Amino acid sequence: MVLGNLLLFIAGIFSCASGAFVGINIGTDVSNMPSAPEVVAILKANQITHLRLYDADAHMLKALADSGIEVMVGITNEEVLGIGESPSKAAAWINQNVAAYLPSTNITSIAVGSEVLTTIPNLVPVLVPAMNNLHKALVASNLNFMVKVSTPQAMDIIPRPFPPSTATFNSSWSATVYQILQFLKNTDSYYMLNAYPYFGYTSGNGIFPLDYALFRSLPSVKQIVDPNTLSHYDSMFDALVDATYYSIEALNMSGIPIVVTETGWPWLGGANEPDAIADNAETFNRNLIRRVLNDSGPPSQPKVPINTYIYELFNEDKRPGPVSEKNWGLFFTNGSAVYTFSLSTSDQITGNNSDFCVAKPNADPGKLQAGLDWACGQGGASCNAIQEGQPCYLPNTYQNHASYAYNDYYQKKRSVGATCDFDGTAATTTVDPGMFIYYFLVISLTYLVSLSVFLQMTLN
Repeated sequence: MVLGNLLLFIAGIFSCASGAFVGINIGTDVSNMPSAPEVVAILKANQITHLRLYDADAHMLKALADSGIEVMVGITNEEVLGIGESPSKAAAWINQNVAAYLPSTNITSIAVGSEVLTTIPNLVPVLVPAMNNLHKALVASNLNFMVKVSTPQAMDIIPRPFPPSTATFNSSWSATVYQILQFLKNTDSYYMLNAYPYFGYTSGNGIFPLDYALFRSLPSVKQIVDPNTLSHYDSMFDALVDATYYSIEALNMSGIPIVVTETGWPWLGGANEPDAIADNAETFNRNLIRRVLNDSGPPSQPKVPINTYIYELFNEDKRPGPVSEKNWGLFFTNGSAVYTFSLSTSDQITGNNSDFCVAKPNADPGKLQAGLDWACGQGGASCNAIQEGQPCYLPNTYQNHASYAYNDYYQKKRSVGATCDFDGTAATTTVDPGMFIYYFLVISLTYLVSLSVFLQMTLN
């Protein structure tokens, strides 16, 4: 039991990612779906660090063991009713689909249903009870600090998202949304938002320009401005996220971050879908990744990054509906990319970080401190995670803190010419600086396990 708790502790504090992340959804309506190990191999090959599953597929959860990939598992809409009505079913679901895989499989969140309010209204009365039952089951298993519970909702529950400052949730759902927000606040969780600029653009009848939906810069005469706050919106994506923040605020709630659980752009459409083309999909996802990884929020919440999951890994060719519904994938099932893209701010296709900037082991401490101060200040690196009490503070050394800050700066600015030098104290490497913390934690774990064994022998 002691060893198990120590492993859970280590897994909990090993989530030391540098700034915001871009993850990916994996749907299941796919012909010739690769095996779970093959899917994980594709994820690893492209250094995808965050994955959302729409269910709790046992093959995938097993294959993801020891991969380090952070996993969001899903409660299907068909499962919501039983879990909402029965705490024992919720407990059984947690035991079977979460506790059984931790800590080897890094499950960090549970998505309860998918757009329940707008797609299956008859489930609305049991949605929040289902979330509560799952959370109580996590508490009973001592997993509530590792695994968060939330529920993804569509933008459709906000009928008029522009201007963002006047956006509110549909009054038909406001009571339930308020209960959801209370739950998220009480459990330190986050609001899950499915936000698609593609649909906002194609249903807008020309109100907004295509460039706005694709994160392209607009001439000054066409810039999108909220007339009430005078905030400038460089993308529809930011405006949709901000509309949700303002809608939350309108219910007198605050302090609940938003995670975009779905967004993307189809790369192929039918004759009546002229904007579903590979060039637009590539542009959208490339610019989305750059936008998210700059580690900032929308105008109303500039310091809250917008962690985002792209829809989706593979084309779901078995989905019903128009041609575009079947063609959102970034990859074909053989692992080749549908179009050129990168899950980083660089122009490589090798994933989140093909190389890293770290402090040299024997660098002068004074120079490291100066480099650290510059990176966290003028350099614009996000250094909150290396402050005392935060997940990347330990080990508390100049080299660890400088490596974190140097790499954060380098990954953000390398595309505009940033170098990895810092007065001779830094160098590039193919080893993720987060591994330094891994080694520290392994040593700590070994010591704690040895101490635990020693104490047990002494007591006996």
